[in-house]
Amino acid sequence: MNNDFNQYLKDKKQLIDTALPDYITKLQAPDLLKKSMIYSLKAGGKRLRPILLIASIEALGHDGQKGIETAVALEMIHTYSLIHDDLPAMDNDDLRRGQPTNHKVYGDATAILAGDALLTYAFECIASIEHPEIDSDMKMALIKKLANAAGPEGMVGGQQDDLIAEGKSLTIEELESIHLRKTGRLLGFAVEAGAILGQANEQQASHLSDFAKHLGIAFQIKDDILDIIGDQTKLGKPVGSDVTNDKNTYPKLLTLDGAKEKMNKHADAALHHLTAANIDSYLLQQLMGYVLDRNH
Repeated sequence: MNNDFNQYLKDKKQLIDTALPDYITKLQAPDLLKKSMIYSLKAGGKRLRPILLIASIEALGHDGQKGIETAVALEMIHTYSLIHDDLPAMDNDDLRRGQPTNHKVYGDATAILAGDALLTYAFECIASIEHPEIDSDMKMALIKKLANAAGPEGMVGGQQDDLIAEGKSLTIEELESIHLRKTGRLLGFAVEAGAILGQANEQQASHLSDFAKHLGIAFQIKDDILDIIGDQTKLGKPVGSDVTNDKNTYPKLLTLDGAKEKMNKHADAALHHLTAANIDSYLLQQLMGYVLDRNH
């Protein structure tokens, strides 16, 4: 990863890290609820999804600042999903990004409410965008795509099927279907939102959507691999939890080498669609490399 791109990641992460708590502190809401929301928003993370959104806008020749509100909304929904995932009724995790999970600090009830608040407030953030180049139709398109990506046909549906599949043997096609929804759809939204805000033409939008689809699967395969060979101090959570919870993963179905091969195939497909989109793809190529080469 070159120094210019490394600085780009740092700058955009700082932009999102600064913006997120500001959106919460101004709310007229109970202090405990706001503290719980901010706790998980500030817990770190790579901010991959919002950076991917901003980079997609810039790849289409537009100012990435157009995407700040939508990027913040996307990170809120991602964070809500993590809060709920960590609950005892779901994955029952004690650590997230190296810190105690939300429910360990604020209790199950407040953690659930904090997740609910982040989910609903995200849509208000998009509906309230005031930008001369973002009209009501664009905001409606963003809200509809985000709701679909996060809802029963997207992330939540994928999470449900993932829970049902615990202890059962899946085919690789069934596993891919789960992860396309559970992980891939929010990553996909980042790029699709960038296409909307960057005013992509139909062909560009189609190729960018396919790029995001393959990147999302490759991202999940990398996560599965890191759960086996990763460093707990860098991951910020225990390794081996997928095995402990008897989850279906790519290494479990394909072996570790097979999973790496599958990840590389999806990376190649993602790169093909990115090239076919005929845009300034440098940042998105760098982001893809960052996702697949990461150690946490």
